[in-house]
Amino acid sequence: MTNTATTLIITGATGRTGSRVAQAAQAAGLKIRPASRAQGFSWSDPATWADTLRGADAAYLVYPPDIGAPGAGEAIGGLAEQAVALGVRRLVLLSGRGEHSARAAEDALTSSGADWTIVRASWFNQNFSEGPMADGLRITGDLVFPADEVTEPFLDLADLAEVVTRTLTEGEKYVGRALDLSGPRLMTFRDAVAEIARASGRELTYTAVTSEQYAQVLTSFGLPPEEVAFLTATFASLLDGHNEFLSTDDIHEVLGRAPRDFAKYAREAATEGAWKA
Repeated sequence: MTNTATTLIITGATGRTGSRVAQAAQAAGLKIRPASRAQGFSWSDPATWADTLRGADAAYLVYPPDIGAPGAGEAIGGLAEQAVALGVRRLVLLSGRGEHSARAAEDALTSSGADWTIVRASWFNQNFSEGPMADGLRITGDLVFPADEVTEPFLDLADLAEVVTRTLTEGEKYVGRALDLSGPRLMTFRDAVAEIARASGRELTYTAVTSEQYAQVLTSFGLPPEEVAFLTATFASLLDGHNEFLSTDDIHEVLGRAPRDFAKYAREAATEGAWKA
């Protein structure tokens, strides 16, 4: 795929990953077509898909709220088949590293006839500076989360965006491949909060809770019971220890360098005021 006049659809273009992929892809010369409710696109309504897909060359697919959510496989497969029928063969799917419930969506994509790439990401650095986890640190100075002392190789979204863009701009090199991405070192959530505390100059703490206790926290935020059940089950599965390993080879291959370190991220985010009370 050449960059000139290439139109890339980005689902969730204003979201945590989509916004960064859009920025990186634009810098590489691709034309961005956002796909969201504001543009008339809805994952839950297949009738909205064709107008979004028609005339594009490629798509970056992010399924909300999570690739392992009920219905993800059917939606990804349905959209991929429509995309191929409309000539949009190049599809890149964001998946979760070690997320067993993502298999249905991955299988749906790989059997769709598309020229596919799957990008399986570990936990994002930016989860600590954007969204509910960031709110907890900023407002209360405490991160309450059901991760115990499990380690995770946190991944910077700048690396993810760069990898996605390279897979789309370097021809057929990454077609038919699943790329596993992680950061360069294993850290506990307690380690991450300590890094953030050093970078921000604030006294911050981490409180490990059980899944049941965290379900109560989510319920207090007003989340519906089915979403609470899905999120707690997903976190329990992802953070049971089976992801305590590095997978940096694919970043080295695609980007020709090591992944960004969490400490660098924490310093930059602190400078931008991410955890300012």
